[in-house]
Amino acid sequence: MAIREDIIVVTTPYVPGYRVVKVLGIALGVTVRSRGLGGRLLAGLRSLVGGEITEFTELAEQARRQAVERMIKHAKELGANAIISFRLDSNEISEYMDEIIAYGTAVIIEPQQEVGRTVME
Repeated sequence: MAIREDIIVVTTPYVPGYRVVKVLGIALGVTVRSRGLGGRLLAGLRSLVGGEITEFTELAEQARRQAVERMIKHAKELGANAIISFRLDSNEISEYMDEIIAYGTAVIIEPQQEVGRTVME
């Protein structure tokens, strides 16, 4: 569970200890990234010897972060204080471009109240 100061993001369809008060709809964040010529050449050379292609790893991490931030911004615009069922997906648009999509269900949640117990003596 990722808890920011203003929104909770979880991959589960619920937030432990909270109840969903209102479902607001899909929160979506998208970014499209191009793999530049220099990166492709370097990746091609590195693929000959094997190992991680760190330039593409860094690009992928940046793209994921940006897609998630855009999803959170969209959820806040909808009035949400949480996103449940969070997912990330990626698609190759062309040989040189990738699309990264972050999505989930924007909801309003509130803490569940505990039912008081009585002890019989």
